[in-house]
Amino acid sequence: QVQLVESGGGLVQAGGSLRLSCAASGRTYDIRAMGWFRQAPGKEREIVAAITWSTGGTYYADSVKGRFTVSRDSAKNTVYLQMTSLKPEDTAVYYCGAEARGGAATRVNEYDYWGQGTQVTVSS
Repeated sequence: QVQLVESGGGLVQAGGSLRLSCAASGRTYDIRAMGWFRQAPGKEREIVAAITWSTGGTYYADSVKGRFTVSRDSAKNTVYLQMTSLKPEDTAVYYCGAEARGGAATRVNEYDYWGQGTQVTVSS
């Protein structure tokens, strides 16, 4: 099993920045990729960004390209999401996920483990 704990959410004004962190513990050697997803009220969970654990290769949803940056610290088993130029439409609960199958890691159903989520609210 892998345990994931997110932190760093909060309330920020439009145009502001936040950094989310996700610390992994347990069978971290199983992890092949980690991703950030978000879910707004009444909407499905959607991919925001993902990073391959071994190579550091990244993927971003079109809606966040150029504004968000995903990174990892392998020594700390931690993945980060730096969010800049935040918009009200970025408001959602943000979830960290870990994928252990070695797939594309861009879809919800590819992920095996999830954190509890952290709220990000962007005011206009």
